[in-house]
Amino acid sequence: MRVEQLRKHFEIETKWTAFLLHPEASEDGITFEELYAGRSAERQKNLLRFKKVADELGLPLGERKKTYNSRLAHELAKWAEVNGKGDLFHDAVFRAYFVDTKNISNVDELVSLAKSAGLPENEARSILESRTYKEAVDADWSRSHQLGITGVPTFVIGHQVTVGFQPYEALEQFLKSCGVVKRKD
Repeated sequence: MRVEQLRKHFEIETKWTAFLLHPEASEDGITFEELYAGRSAERQKNLLRFKKVADELGLPLGERKKTYNSRLAHELAKWAEVNGKGDLFHDAVFRAYFVDTKNISNVDELVSLAKSAGLPENEARSILESRTYKEAVDADWSRSHQLGITGVPTFVIGHQVTVGFQPYEALEQFLKSCGVVKRKD
């Protein structure tokens, strides 16, 4: 993962912030045909660009047919972060969604992903059922709105922002332009 490389080479602390691209999607998801109704050329263009970037970065990519509401995944991620397993959980969710095309709004799927990240299943289910981290995700969404974020991933340092999947070199340049100190090897 690019963030791990950046942490290794730069003195940075990362903080995940929840951002939902398609809050209108139900638990069952929304097909791309529905999402891009009347805009199939735009969908094709976005898909080709996304695939190209994934290929350039050496990232596997499945052939998703739907997008899902990631609200509960964000809430469970907040719990995973508090328990020191945030990066593992985020990686598991990304793989499930982008590679294995799993429904990341499904509670059973999320509990399974939590378990794969070394978190207790029963606690994960309880966190989801009680919506313990709902307010934390609401606060993230509010912050994202205030910052004018409209896409993911977005990297923010101070008041500087870079949006979208970037090659490692571009992220490294972004950090340098923000005055971030490179670690001594």
